[in-house]
Formats: sequence, C-alpha cells, structure tokens
Amino acid sequence: MQFFFATGKKDVAQGGTEALADVIAGVKAGKKAVITGYTDATGNAAQNEELAKERAFAVRDLLLSAGLTEDQVSLQKPADNNAGAGGQARRVDVALQ
Repeated sequence: MQFFFATGKKDVAQGGTEALADVIAGVKAGKKAVITGYTDATGNAAQNEELAKERAFAVRDLLLSAGLTEDQVSLQKPADNNAGAGGQARRVDVALQ
C-alpha cells in the first residue's frame, strides 16, 4: 500500500485509517506492518530525509491510533530515498511481513 504526499507536506489525507484496513487486518492476523518513507529530489536533501521520516511517522501514528501496538509496526529506512520523480516519489510504502 502506498500513501502519496504533496511537495513539502507530511499530512496524511482524510480517510487514511480506512485505507489501512487491509494492513490492520493483516497485522491482527499475525503479520507486522513495515513502513518506509520516500521523497523526491526537489529541494534540500537533508530536509527531504527528515520529511520522509515525518511522513512515515504520520502513517505509523494512524496505525497506532487504530489499535495496533509499537511492536506490530516498524519503520524502515529506504535503500534509495529518492526513488523516482515527482508525486510517485513523495510517498510512504506500507508492507506486511
């Protein structure tokens, strides 16, 4: 599952918790949610890295507010933070493992 963000923004769109329903169900069935934040190459690299982290935290917070616990959710640093161009790169990926 992917969440996309506007340039310079870290707010998850309305309906984010509902969009995570499959992830929440997967975690409750015994899997772990792994969250990875990305940015595009626009602007300052250090600020982008911090923004990617804040976006990942925003999605994590949605999962925690939906009743999951810290040990059911983990944050993973991307191998390549600038993974693509434009809107496709300004995202957070959520995977079940």
